[in-house]
Amino acid sequence: MSNTNSAAKECTETGCAIRLDQVCLEVEGKQVINQLSLQTNVRRLGVIGRNGSGKSTLSRLLSGLIDTTAGELEVAGFNPFKDRRAALRQIGLLFQNPEHQIIFPTVLEEVTFGLRQLGQDKTLATNNALQVLAAFGKSHWQDAHCSALSQGQKHLVCLMAIVAMQPNLIILDEPFAGLDIPTKRQLQRYLDSFAGSLIHISHDPDDLHGYDQLLWLEAGQVAALGEPDEVMPRYLAAMHELGESDDISDLSR
Repeated sequence: MSNTNSAAKECTETGCAIRLDQVCLEVEGKQVINQLSLQTNVRRLGVIGRNGSGKSTLSRLLSGLIDTTAGELEVAGFNPFKDRRAALRQIGLLFQNPEHQIIFPTVLEEVTFGLRQLGQDKTLATNNALQVLAAFGKSHWQDAHCSALSQGQKHLVCLMAIVAMQPNLIILDEPFAGLDIPTKRQLQRYLDSFAGSLIHISHDPDDLHGYDQLLWLEAGQVAALGEPDEVMPRYLAAMHELGESDDISDLSR
């Protein structure tokens, strides 16, 4: 059985299986992820934590953009760094800054690109991209230049490009950062309609309302993993307590 077929079984209507066992990642001599172990399988996983806690690094590990220094990591039954073909088909990553994701001049070209990467010929990829634009009600965007779009519109282009590839899991790294409330709510509606699994990294508790489970990261380790009603109050209390301190003066951070 191929890894791709196995992955399809590991990502179901109830969620996408994630397993990390003693995962470490060292960057320029600093331990960013420190013996991180967890196992979860839910449709909507929220990830919270302070700046520098390892959230964005975790998103890149789970999507296979970077490899671990030590330990074992599996998403939907495969290692996304070692099996890039399965990762391309099964996992989408939405960056915080769409400028880091968009590489083509027009919206249609951008949405078509991922489908070409999956092996579709130009005609099929273009037709499928047009269908995605239509499904989002954005057919009139096809010839629009990405550089002329607003930040929120660029985020939506990136999301459409990911959805076009039909992944079972989308990882969201602070997708609403810098967006106004109406734009956030519009993007959230598109995400709510996604039939697959989401891992959503956010500083804003409101972004994770209704999620099945929360992961709280602290210094590259699991501070808590569990029901949102249990984890979020503990996290907020700890953050407010830190706000009353002066750890911003600590240069070791």
